[in-house]
Amino acid sequence: MGAQLRVVLDQIVSVVDADQARAARDLTAGLIAMAPRDCTVDAIVPSGADVDIDGVVEVRRLALGRRELAASWQLGLAPGVGAGLIHAPSLMAPLVKHDRLHDNHQIAITVWDLNAWEAPQTLPKSTVAWQRGMLRRAVKHADAVIVPTHAMAQRISEFAKLGDRVRVIAGAPPSGFAVPVDGVGRRRALSMPERYIVLSGAPDGLEHGFRAAAAADVDAVVMDAADGTEPQLADLAAAAGLPERRAHIRGALPAEDRAAVLAEASAFVATNALAAWPWRAMEAMTLSVPIIAVESGMHRDTIAEGGVLVAVDDLPDAVTDALGAGRTRLGVLAGDRGRAFSWASSAERVWTLHSDL
Repeated sequence: MGAQLRVVLDQIVSVVDADQARAARDLTAGLIAMAPRDCTVDAIVPSGADVDIDGVVEVRRLALGRRELAASWQLGLAPGVGAGLIHAPSLMAPLVKHDRLHDNHQIAITVWDLNAWEAPQTLPKSTVAWQRGMLRRAVKHADAVIVPTHAMAQRISEFAKLGDRVRVIAGAPPSGFAVPVDGVGRRRALSMPERYIVLSGAPDGLEHGFRAAAAADVDAVVMDAADGTEPQLADLAAAAGLPERRAHIRGALPAEDRAAVLAEASAFVATNALAAWPWRAMEAMTLSVPIIAVESGMHRDTIAEGGVLVAVDDLPDAVTDALGAGRTRLGVLAGDRGRAFSWASSAERVWTLHSDL
C-alpha cells in the first residue's frame, strides 16, 4: 500500500535559517531517493513559493506567506493544509488536533537546537516566544518530535513532556559541500591570513577559543558572528591575549566561502557546549579538517572519535597538538567520521518513523 509523505518547505522563498533551509531541501531529496515502492513525496509551501526539487509529485500551496503562516500556526489555525502524513524538518508545522488512528493523519516535527531555552539571550525575543510556543503545541499535537542526537533527546525532556514521542534522527553535511575551484580567490576576497584556526560558538565559548589561538600562536577566524558583534568579539579576543589584528570576525557566509575557508584551516575548534546540531563541525569533518571540541553530550554524539574532545582548560594544549604532530591523524579521523552521516540515511529513518506511527 502506497503513501504520500508531505514535507513542509516553509523557507523556499523567505530564508529565516539558512542551515535549516538547506537541511530541509537535502532531506526532501533524500526522501524522494529512498521512498518505498508506491510512496511519493509532496510539499506544503507558503503562498507564492515554487518547489524546484526533482521528484516532488504534488505541491500544496497555502494562502498565506511564510510570516503570516508562522503566526497562524502558532495560534493553532491551519486552514487548507489537509490531512495525511506530514513531516516538518523544523518547528514550523501545522500542529493541530487530529486523529492519527482513524484518519491516518500524522504530524512529525524536528528540533535542531534548544537555544530558545538554554541561551535565549542570543535570539530575538519574538523568536524565543515563537519557538517555545510551537514546542508547547508539539506537546499537545505532535505524533513525533525528532531531534538529531541522544544528548538532545535527554535535554528536551527537561523542557517538554513528550514521553516516548521523541525520536533521534541525525542530520548530515550539506549535499555537495566541497572546496570550490576558486577557493584561493574566495579566501583572498575575505582577507584570510595564511595560517589560522576556525572557531565556532557563543561569545562565552569563543573566549576560550581565542585563548587557545593565542597560546598556539595562530590567527583565529570566527564564522557566523551576529551582526554588530565584531567590536565586542575583537575586544574579547584582545582580553584573551589574541591581538585584534589576528582575530578575523566574519558573519554568515555562503556555502562556497565556508568551504574555501574551512579547507585551509589548520584546525576547527567547536566551543559551543549547548544542545544544538553542530552544522559547521559537520562541514569541517566533510573536508577532513582536524577537529577539537569542548566536551559535551552533543559533541560526544556527533564528533565522537572524529576529533579530540577536551575540557575548556585543555583547549590550548589540544590546539597546539593539532597544529603539529597530531594534524595528519586528526584530519583522517575527521574525514572518516564525516562519512558516517548522510541525508539518504536520515531519509530512510524518516520513512521508517512514519511507517511505525
